[in-house]
Amino acid sequence: MRILAAPDKFRGTATASEAAAAIAAAGRGVRARTRQVPMSDGGEGFTEAFGGANKVSVVTGPLGDPVPAGWRLSGRTAVIEMAQASGLLLAGGAEANDPIAASTAGTGELIVEALDGGAKRIFVGHGGSATTDGGLAALRALFPAARLKGVDLVAAVDVHCRFLDAAEQFAPQKGATASQVQLLSRRLERLAQVYLEDHGVDVTTIDGGGAAGGLAGGLAAVGATVESGFELIADELDLATAVEEADLVVTGEGFLDEASFDGKVVGGLAGLAAEFGVPILVVAGEVFDGVGDRVPAVSLVSSFGRERAMADTAACITEAVAAHLASL
Repeated sequence: MRILAAPDKFRGTATASEAAAAIAAAGRGVRARTRQVPMSDGGEGFTEAFGGANKVSVVTGPLGDPVPAGWRLSGRTAVIEMAQASGLLLAGGAEANDPIAASTAGTGELIVEALDGGAKRIFVGHGGSATTDGGLAALRALFPAARLKGVDLVAAVDVHCRFLDAAEQFAPQKGATASQVQLLSRRLERLAQVYLEDHGVDVTTIDGGGAAGGLAGGLAAVGATVESGFELIADELDLATAVEEADLVVTGEGFLDEASFDGKVVGGLAGLAAEFGVPILVVAGEVFDGVGDRVPAVSLVSSFGRERAMADTAACITEAVAAHLASL
């Protein structure tokens, strides 16, 4: 049997690589050949999906303090995870964040590092941000934008949110009060006008332009394309061929719900598996919204109890997959 282990992270309990290794451990029990392909949809784990960070740069954190940020440079391709430089966890979470002051400067500085390293393709994963600055600080760090000429800059996103909706949709999760959300929304409206006047790009019309507090729209103003993070990774890793060659696809994430099928890893893998007629199993921490009826799915919480599912996630994944394999 050939198994493709292509999970997303189980946020807070297992990285995508740890989950893939846990699936492979179950495969060894039936002497299956398992190909491990840790996945991401553009958020946490984005760099890991390309092989992990091999560079570290000290950049400006979301609240102005210096932070070490891991990123990847392979040949002329750079992979950056904006949360490594401008993430909410770096700000101490929503409770400690200053949603008005939080800045994407460090992400811009990482892009400059990539340019200085000779990168001609730069992928920026969006997700987990502390910011709603519309990418303004990142663009200031990148100035002049002419340095991006001849560079394929890609904003990899996992949401469809547009630029002007970024504050209302996501700023409360970053600690913003109702009045701060209004202020941030007005700031984004003004910034969209500036981008149109200075760069000739109407960022308000771009699907996904509101990702990471509008960073995607800001990068688009200076020439970036905004793309699905899952589709970018799938293309770069030739995921379709990996699925076609498998006898079983095993994927998963922490919370399986309707959103999992809208530009996320599970939905993307389910689509590819259906296209090639390959069986799929989804292992999730918890399953919501009755979506377990859409794909074969197992809930770790239901199977092992919440305490063990949270404390010993990798072992639970191995046991769940092993049970499924034994039933085939």
